[in-house]
Amino acid sequence: MTPRRSVTVLTHQRPVQTGSVLDTLVQVAREAGVLLRFDPDETRKHHLAAQDVVAVDAPLIDDVELCIVLGGDGTILRALRRYAGTSVPVFAVNFGEVGFLATVDPDDDGGAEAFRQALRGDFETLTLPAIALELPGGPQAAINDISIHRKVGERVATLAYASNGEEVGSVRCDGLVVATPAGSTGYNLANGGPVMAWGVEGFAVSFIAPHSLTARALVVAPDDELTIFNRSLGAVDLSVDGRPVGELGPGQRITARFVREAADLAQLPGTSFYRRLREKFGRLSS
Repeated sequence: MTPRRSVTVLTHQRPVQTGSVLDTLVQVAREAGVLLRFDPDETRKHHLAAQDVVAVDAPLIDDVELCIVLGGDGTILRALRRYAGTSVPVFAVNFGEVGFLATVDPDDDGGAEAFRQALRGDFETLTLPAIALELPGGPQAAINDISIHRKVGERVATLAYASNGEEVGSVRCDGLVVATPAGSTGYNLANGGPVMAWGVEGFAVSFIAPHSLTARALVVAPDDELTIFNRSLGAVDLSVDGRPVGELGPGQRITARFVREAADLAQLPGTSFYRRLREKFGRLSS
């Protein structure tokens, strides 16, 4: 007997925005004979009951063919991190402010056609890189970025960085961001850092409010290891993909390496990075 096809569903924290679209997804799944899996958090959030195509309180497992996300970039990143290294594609419908990682925006049919395409496998898969980090508290991986911030109310931080053991510079600043190409259009872009097209190998380093006229963003080669030192008098905060993960004490360091293949993002056929850049941020020139 052929195992039933199954799909994980993850949504953002505002269920009132996704409720009607979720109903549409259930209808489309019933047409396609696909089982939708909702973990305990999703089950409680949407007050779901088990149905022929709805599995409730279902643990997140690797043995699914797809993960459908209804949310913004934060929720999409959560899905990409969960399914990193599993070859499970993440198909995302944007319910966020920008949704640069989203595959489609909701439309007048409640997303029905997008869901049909997703369940037919009518999409292309882009494998995204990541940044592997060695932190004082253990290893982490960032799909978008790692950010370092001075603590609220504390003095300006002093952060130094080195590549392959050779120090590049030391900057007094409010913090810095290390971003993948996928994350280069986020916090890095807000810092004036370079936009890196998807497919470019390497990662960007940009500074948050540098107290220097000579501090410049840097693109690190994919095979070079980056080390960041905290030379401040106090600790600084660390975040990975926008999630706090701890702090870096005075004299401590972290290392970052580029990982070429980490997570799979679904895209509708014909979608390009440059079209997405134009639609989300406008033309680069007038």
